[in-house]
Amino acid sequence: MAELSTREKIAIRAEQEIKNGNYVNLGIGIPTLVANFIPKEKQVLLQSENGLLGIGPYPSEDQVDPDLINAGKETITAIAGASYFASADSFAMIRGGHIDLAILGGMEVSESGDLANWMIPGKMVKGMGGAMDLVHGARRIVVIMDHVNKDGKPKILNQCTLPLTGKSVVDRIITDRAVIDVTPEGLLLVEVAKGYTIGDIAMATEPPIRIADNVLLDAY
Repeated sequence: MAELSTREKIAIRAEQEIKNGNYVNLGIGIPTLVANFIPKEKQVLLQSENGLLGIGPYPSEDQVDPDLINAGKETITAIAGASYFASADSFAMIRGGHIDLAILGGMEVSESGDLANWMIPGKMVKGMGGAMDLVHGARRIVVIMDHVNKDGKPKILNQCTLPLTGKSVVDRIITDRAVIDVTPEGLLLVEVAKGYTIGDIAMATEPPIRIADNVLLDAY
């Protein structure tokens, strides 16, 4: 069995955030991998902004249907009982507070839960996407991302430097190194991934972090 990639390890940990019976939206990037790791016994409905409720895992080569895509233009599968509808209905679902959990990618997250994940100035962007609605419409927001960027600099910052998707919207951050909750008292470290220490997490995070009394080490 091939060793899991870092992206897959993050996705597997993020899957634990999904509760039985949840309506969930998975953002573009690493979040889309989460669908591959939802156990069959867990009853979950995955929703996409482009008008599909009941997304399944990524298709195998013989399952690919060019008419079945997610909001990131990736081919997907649909589970038995899935429903299709207009994008306007999809956003009514989101804005109406009917999504229990949104798992989104992130470029930057601030200590107060601000999220930047939709554009980098000077680079081509297709549009705002659904994240700006999701961060205000979904009941809970979990952001999954690498803990540092390619230059080794923190992506969890005192203040975001990129254009914001939403202010004070993130509830939990899951990275390749740690699980951190955004609380009114600041960032709270609740889990540390294998191969890292609490000190490593503190050094790779710009804002100060508090340590939970029951922090889990080697958690995933």
